[in-house]
Amino acid sequence: MITMLRRSFWLALIGGAGYAMWIAWQRQQAPTPAGAPEWPPLEPHVGTTGTPDAVERTTEPEAVPDQPSGDAPATDLDRPAWVAPVEGNCPDGFPIKANDNSGIYHLPGGRFYARTVPERCYARTEDAEADGYRAAKS
Repeated sequence: MITMLRRSFWLALIGGAGYAMWIAWQRQQAPTPAGAPEWPPLEPHVGTTGTPDAVERTTEPEAVPDQPSGDAPATDLDRPAWVAPVEGNCPDGFPIKANDNSGIYHLPGGRFYARTVPERCYARTEDAEADGYRAAKS
């Protein structure tokens, strides 16, 4: 009886190993489907600051009435839509904290604003929502 159990065990072990090797061999031999795209590696987007941390705004500026002074007014196109945090904090002018894992952005004064470690910092909620983030519920 014990001899028959040993033989069954070894036969099952050898059969399982053979099946695993056959599956691995089949996967190596499988041809790539015709027309399957080969994606090139992604290059980081370089923003107006010359670093890949900032993304340029793509919207057109609103019409500004003529100014009597010779200085051109500053537009929103002069500033990036988001910037990377500096030492875990959002820089001045970009107070909105966004988290990539949750897809949520937090406003100053919000319940979890102080404990949120940002991955992106936004100046306007519209920019965060345009990038696919949603507002925190509390």
